[in-house]
Amino acid sequence: MISVVLLGAGNVATHLYKAFLKSETVSVVQWYNRTRASISSYANDVDITDSLDELKEADIYIIAVSDDSISQLSSDLPFSNRMVVHTSGSVAMHDLDKKNKIGVFYPLQTFSKTAEIEFSEVPICVEVYEKENLTLLKDLAKAVGCKPHKITTEQRQTLHLAAVFVNNFTNQLYRIGHEICETKNIEFKILHPLIEETAKKIQQMSPYMAQTGPAKRNDKKTIKRQLKLIEKEEHEAIYKLLAASIKKTHNLTSRPVTKK
Repeated sequence: MISVVLLGAGNVATHLYKAFLKSETVSVVQWYNRTRASISSYANDVDITDSLDELKEADIYIIAVSDDSISQLSSDLPFSNRMVVHTSGSVAMHDLDKKNKIGVFYPLQTFSKTAEIEFSEVPICVEVYEKENLTLLKDLAKAVGCKPHKITTEQRQTLHLAAVFVNNFTNQLYRIGHEICETKNIEFKILHPLIEETAKKIQQMSPYMAQTGPAKRNDKKTIKRQLKLIEKEEHEAIYKLLAASIKKTHNLTSRPVTKK
């Protein structure tokens, strides 16, 4: 049995807690957060504390807080020579205080507290300072049905950057599409099958081969027509930027297209 103490009450910590509860080989012995109320509505049968001085002994301490708070929290831990990891995609492992055994346990997924996740499908990126601690992190990932991936800090940070493009930026484009639909009283859910097919297609071919649309076809008349339909300047700028990027990728660069 792997004993775990969770530190933090954000989206990642909440989903880790739910995943650990389902495991027969992981025991969450304690959950810490500065405000107990943030945990109480999610926690079942687990000791809750808002005091670092009351932390129980465990095999591994998982820091799942905002990136800017990781270093300070690791320094504030009132013990040494225990296994402490963070769950961030962008923070370096060496930002953790080396008074403890340090590592990274990074679930590569987007998390919202109210959205259920099939945790067994989440890749877990692991990193350790001392090789002898790698087995523990791999075993923890396997205990929740995940495949562990041993990677370096540079690889993890690069993965996180790529994830920002394919998830965060893509979601913002969904939001823009939603706004555009709202201007003409169109239900955004009409686009759901297209969104699903786009995601499905890149599992079968490269994004390069999957690209379609007026910019890929260098359809100048359609591009001009769509630019005239755009009402917000920031949407127009994003359209032009992405259209230019697609053209450059597919060797279709030419003079910038304007509304006129």
